[in-house]
Amino acid sequence: MASLYILIAIFLWSSLGIVVRLSGVAIHVLIFYSLIISLIIQGIILSQKKYRKEIPDIKRLKYAAILGCFSLLNTFTYFYAFKHTTIANAVLTHYTAPIIVAFLAPLFLKEIITRKIILVIVIASTGLLIMLGGFSFREGHMAGIMAGLASGLAYAIIIIFLRIQAQNFNPLVLAFFSNAVIAILLAPFIREFPIKALWSFLFMGIIHSTIAPILYFKGLQHVTANRAAVLGYLEPVSAIIFSMLFLSELPGLNSVIGGIMIIFSGYLTLKGSK
Repeated sequence: MASLYILIAIFLWSSLGIVVRLSGVAIHVLIFYSLIISLIIQGIILSQKKYRKEIPDIKRLKYAAILGCFSLLNTFTYFYAFKHTTIANAVLTHYTAPIIVAFLAPLFLKEIITRKIILVIVIASTGLLIMLGGFSFREGHMAGIMAGLASGLAYAIIIIFLRIQAQNFNPLVLAFFSNAVIAILLAPFIREFPIKALWSFLFMGIIHSTIAPILYFKGLQHVTANRAAVLGYLEPVSAIIFSMLFLSELPGLNSVIGGIMIIFSGYLTLKGSK
């Protein structure tokens, strides 16, 4: 069941590209107002008596603040990579995260790197490489590539950090306070409220900033960091499916072959997760 929580969260997050494309607003504006919606919803829930007792003292809230900072770093560097290098380079560098997690997990979580984990990372990485047509280096792309690597490192740190702290926080509490930190950090850069994009704020606030992170945090209470990282490879596959359904973007043969390999790696991961 815990792996299912993570899979559902990944599936929901994979629709982000569709919302960004259709919203027509700057990404920091989109993130900020969607977080405001999520904070209103989560705040109403947390105001109920049975949830108020789950709110930790101020000293422990520093962990939610740290999570918020790394989440913002992850998001901005990822989207910066999209703007300053190819989509393939951005995604491939971002998904160095599972490889980084494989090295960090034994140090910080005492998780053993099994041959099976190594195998599924190799299969998923190869599938992603095939799906995106390979890595390419062109003049002027270094900033985007470095940003993609930074987003991968931030993503890996988030997974490790959540695995450590997930047992100490109610998922709703962790989501609320980490979202609050991101909103505070973005507030000085907001100058407008594009009413035409209200639908996207509502959609992201409910789906991407409330339901998905709560499910992901809940799943990481029981799923190892390595498994969670590998399951993250399924996000670009789901994103392609969404683009087919809503943008009529048909995938090529490489996308199909790479997607099948990634799905197979996910199957191997889930098969041993009981």
